[in-house]
Amino acid sequence: MKNKQLVMIPGPTPVTRSIQNQMGREVAAFGDPDFVTDYKELIQDLKILWKTEGEVFVVAGTGTMAMEMAIANTLQKDDHLLIISHGFFGDRFIDICERKGIHVDVLSSEWGQIVPMETIEQKLKEKKYQAVTVTHVDTSTGVKAPIEAIGNLVKSFDDTLFIVDGVCSTAGEQEYIDEMNIDILLTGTQKAFGVPPGLAILWAGPKAMDRRKKLGRIPEYYIDFDKWLPIMHDPSKYFATPAVNMIWALKESVNLIKQEGLETRYARHKKTGNAMQAALEGIGFSILAEKEHRASTLSNLLYPEGMDDANFRKLLYQEGVMVAGGLGAYAGKMFRLGHMGNVDMHDLVATLAAIERALHHSGQSVDLGKSVGIFLSEMLS
Repeated sequence: MKNKQLVMIPGPTPVTRSIQNQMGREVAAFGDPDFVTDYKELIQDLKILWKTEGEVFVVAGTGTMAMEMAIANTLQKDDHLLIISHGFFGDRFIDICERKGIHVDVLSSEWGQIVPMETIEQKLKEKKYQAVTVTHVDTSTGVKAPIEAIGNLVKSFDDTLFIVDGVCSTAGEQEYIDEMNIDILLTGTQKAFGVPPGLAILWAGPKAMDRRKKLGRIPEYYIDFDKWLPIMHDPSKYFATPAVNMIWALKESVNLIKQEGLETRYARHKKTGNAMQAALEGIGFSILAEKEHRASTLSNLLYPEGMDDANFRKLLYQEGVMVAGGLGAYAGKMFRLGHMGNVDMHDLVATLAAIERALHHSGQSVDLGKSVGIFLSEMLS
C-alpha cells in the first residue's frame, strides 16, 4: 500500500480542506455581486493585516511575476538598483533588471550568512540608488534577512525605495509595510499562505505609489499598477479576468489567519521552525544558515558525511514525504524542508518519523524516535 504523500517542499505547501473547498466551488462570474464583495473584503483585509496606508494588488500570476511588477512600476532604464542577495532568489532580480536597462550593483553574502549592515550602509553612500531589493527568506539558503534594520537604514535615503521579496516569508515571518519602512512587499499564495500557486500579491506603500506616478506610461501592460488600481478599488470594474476560485481560496486563508491572529501565527512559525531544526540537528543534520539568521519557514539541511542525496530523497519519497534538493553549489549536499503555512503537528511528526526511516533504510545509524522526542519537547516547553 502506497503511503499518503506529504508535500514538505518550500512551496507549494499543504492545503487545508477549507481552502480546497473554496477551490472546488462552482465558478462565478467575475461581476457577480457576491464575488465582488469577497474580492473587496480580501483586499481590505490584506491592507489592514499588513498595516499599510498604500495599496494592495492581488493578480493572477506567480511570485516571479510579482518581482517583475515591483520593478516595472518603480524603476526605468538607466536607474540604479542595489540588490542585497543571500542566495539564488536574491540574484533573480539581476536578470529581471538588466533586461530593462537598469544598472545593477549586487552585494552578495556567502551562502548561509547575511550581508553586514555596515556594508549596505557604505554602499548606499557611494551613489544615488532609486531602489534596494532584498529577499526576506531565500529558499536556496534558508537565510532570513534583517528587513526591519535594512528598512530603517534605507529610510534615511529619501529617494530610495525598499523592495522586499516575501515569497517564502509573508504570513510566516514578521512583516509590516509602513512600520518597517517597506515600500513594496511582494509574494505568492503557495507558501506561508497555504494556498495553491496562482496569485501574485503585492503591497505598495505611499512612496512607491508616488514613484509610479512620476514614471508616467510604462512599457509593461498586464503588470502596470495603473491598469489594476481601479479594479483593486472597485472589483466590479474590468481589466483582465480575475482568478475567481483562487481569490476565494486566498480569502479563506486570510480568514484562517485572522482567526489565529497574525502575531500568533508568526510566533507559531518561530516555535515550529526552532523545534524542527533542533530535532533534525539531533539526528545528525547540519543547518546551512547561521543560527541568528535562520528562517522559521524552512530548513536547509546539510547531509552527514557519505550520504547520497538522490537515494535519500527517493527513500524519503517512498516513506511518504516529498522534499526539495539543494541549489547551486549545494546541489547534492543538502535537502530543503518546508514547515510553513497551515501544516500541523501531525504533518511535522509524520515528516520527522519518515526522515528517520529513510535514514535507517539508507544505512545510517539513527535512534528511531529521537527527533520526534526532541521536537515534541521543544513544542510543549
